[in-house]
Amino acid sequence: MKQKLPPSRITPGHSDHDLLSALARDIQHRAGGALELKRQFPQMLRDCIDAVILTAKTGRRAYEDLEKTEKTYIGTRVEIELRALLRLPKGRLDTEILGRDVDIKHTMGSNWMIPTEAVDHPCVLVAADEPRARCFLGLIVARPAYLTQGQNKDAKRSISAEGFQHILWLLQDEPYPANFWRTLPETTVKQIFAGDSGNARMAQLFRALPRHPIPRDVVEAVANQKDFMRRIRSDGGHGTRDVLAKEGLLILEGRKDAQLIRALDLPPCSASEFISAAPTTAAQIRLAASAGHPIDQTSDLNSDADSHPTCDPTSNPNGEPTEDPPFFAED
Repeated sequence: MKQKLPPSRITPGHSDHDLLSALARDIQHRAGGALELKRQFPQMLRDCIDAVILTAKTGRRAYEDLEKTEKTYIGTRVEIELRALLRLPKGRLDTEILGRDVDIKHTMGSNWMIPTEAVDHPCVLVAADEPRARCFLGLIVARPAYLTQGQNKDAKRSISAEGFQHILWLLQDEPYPANFWRTLPETTVKQIFAGDSGNARMAQLFRALPRHPIPRDVVEAVANQKDFMRRIRSDGGHGTRDVLAKEGLLILEGRKDAQLIRALDLPPCSASEFISAAPTTAAQIRLAASAGHPIDQTSDLNSDADSHPTCDPTSNPNGEPTEDPPFFAED
């Protein structure tokens, strides 16, 4: 999407102001409010894109790896998921809002293609800028004056430079969850996938990314096995958790280990995320063991405790251990 967009002219007095404002209010209401829309919409886009990339089954890790037809399907998926998110019915076009036929258009580029049947109708405009992990959600009445003169072989036209001024933005240049693999150096990605077994790849994933929340779908992609969650559990001394415990690394789960994650001052994890960490003090080792995560105390622990000075919740302000921490029950 264009990084510099013109200011919207949809203000009181504009011919489309009343209609677009009413549609915007209804969309926000259906989402549970403007803040809920801002929270849910970006994640919906991430899920739509990742569901087509399908790393776990295809080995692909980026939008650019998709076939042309798959890239087109993302638009269909966004339409379906947006209707579900907002509990919108199907209509003569893509949906119906406040009794109006409304088209839903999606792009991963810098413009939208408007079909002839949507001309003079309201359109919901969705855009995902994958390289920058930014998203957009807007409304426009697709009037001929707002569209380019040229058209493609399907008689679709895009929004003109002047037409961009007639978009009412609900979300503009809003961050959305980045593609996990784009956030990592290519050398790290290659190291993770170099393992010849699910356990080897999983162990390298958590070694390479300590203190970094890792989504469940990434775990599935790296394990590349049906029972991928088995790779992350203790498994008679042979599971990824067992292997890393011998190296002094914990694998914690957002749902089950929320209290321990907070106590070790690790980044917050959602219920479906995992995180690895190396306790740096004896007190932290005892804390982990009391929460059901014993590690090999003969392993070489990270001796640089000062790198995470707030990690030890059992020390007083002078850095001296207090009494042993209580057992942390699972949520």
